[in-house]
Amino acid sequence: MIKENLKNIQIRINKACASVNRDPESVRLLLATKTVDPERIKIAINSGYSLIAENKIQETIAKYEDLKSLPHENHFIGHLQTNKVKFLIQNEVKCLHSLDRKRLADRLQNRLEYENKEMDVLIQVNTSQEASKFGVSPDEALDFIQYVATLKNIHIKGLMTIGLFSAEEKKVRHCFRLLRSIRDQATALNLPGVEMTELSMGMSGDLEIAIEEGATMVRVGTAVFGARLYPDSYYWNENS
Repeated sequence: MIKENLKNIQIRINKACASVNRDPESVRLLLATKTVDPERIKIAINSGYSLIAENKIQETIAKYEDLKSLPHENHFIGHLQTNKVKFLIQNEVKCLHSLDRKRLADRLQNRLEYENKEMDVLIQVNTSQEASKFGVSPDEALDFIQYVATLKNIHIKGLMTIGLFSAEEKKVRHCFRLLRSIRDQATALNLPGVEMTELSMGMSGDLEIAIEEGATMVRVGTAVFGARLYPDSYYWNENS
């Protein structure tokens, strides 16, 4: 079933790319593996999809030993408490998608310096401007990007957002267009060491819209691994 689901998602990605004359190779499928056991994740990795991500650091830690021998790239996409930064490094997380506040950036920089390590990050922007969602506000995004750019062990690779959960396509599309606009503005700043190559946006229900608006990574979980026991809000809140 997982292999079949992966094929179906790839077909959707290919069709969305074709509709706007994009190369399907320009969009990576990131597997959101929250609550998915290592054996099922291995099926996906062995099918050629090696980009995975967790929303909760506890799951990153729990699955690390089972997956470390497989060739894969581990990202973190959930809200992160500052006191858990060290676990990103210890469990070889390559990219943090949810950097959204100075306190977290400072803590990450300090820990990376201490460990003599570096890490890629995406700046999370709350493009829907919902109080229930994390992320820097669109109006403060450029200032925050400029601040993080001064932290030498952290490398900005782009932006991330969670689109509005809505059946109204126009409103969802606005979130993704706004992220792309902020990306373009940040690129124009020409900040040393900052790359704006990645737009992590779009999930199972709205990946086509995200791709049409420039997504380079789409985060898909339920459409590959099946429905989960808890609502999405549980997985996006590191404090729960």
